[in-house]
This record gives sequence, structure tokens and C-alpha cells, in this order.
Amino acid sequence: MNLKRMHHVAIIGSNYERSKAFYVNVLGCKIIEETYRKERDSYKLDLEVAPGYQIELFSFPNPPRRPSRPEACGLRHLAFAVESVEDSTRELEQQGIDVESIRVDELTGKKFTFFADPDGLPLELYEEKEGE
Repeated sequence: MNLKRMHHVAIIGSNYERSKAFYVNVLGCKIIEETYRKERDSYKLDLEVAPGYQIELFSFPNPPRRPSRPEACGLRHLAFAVESVEDSTRELEQQGIDVESIRVDELTGKKFTFFADPDGLPLELYEEKEGE
């Protein structure tokens, strides 16, 4: 097998409009394509995080809740590389998003912090300076 890269991460939101607004307006993802699938009463929204990296945001009628704490089995969290954790944290807080205190990764010495999407999915900001 010759995996080239991660293509996308799929997320199901409990409230499509709220999740769409969060990922587009708060996080700044760019809409690639939005499709309504009438037979499923479901939206599929393809979002570009950065060139070559996508999130597929889905809606389904009455999706079941799934535990998703950082230490639960399954997806631990979704991490986004940012130039400055401090600047990105300020931007989120200015939009009313609760962000944990900034920490330093003891293995890499890099700054990081956590926040959550509208459904409580743990999201991480991880500092990666240009050229690293």
C-alpha cells in the first residue's frame, strides 16, 4: 500500500446550519461544494481547510450522539496547524468560543490548545511556524 496523504476528515453535525457557520465563518474553511441529497434528507458540504486538506461536513436527521472526549476510544481530536496559537486563540475567543489554556507539548516544545465545535468534537490548535 502506498498512502499519499490524508484526504479528508468526515464530521456529522447535529445542526447543519450551526456547524456550517462554525467551520466556514469561525474557522475560515472555504466551501468547495455543497450538495443536498433529498433521498437521505442530508447535506454534504466539502470544505477546504488548506490546499489538499478537506473536511466533509454531513447532516442526517436525528443522528445518534457518540461520546467523543479526548481520551475515549475512536477519534481523539482533530488538530489544525497554525502559525500562532496565541493569535488564533484570541480570534476564537473574540467570537465567543471557549478555549483551554495554552500548553506546551513536552515532547516537541510546541504550543497547543483545545476547543470544541458546536457538537463538542474536540479540536486542537498546534503551533507550526512557517518552514518547520
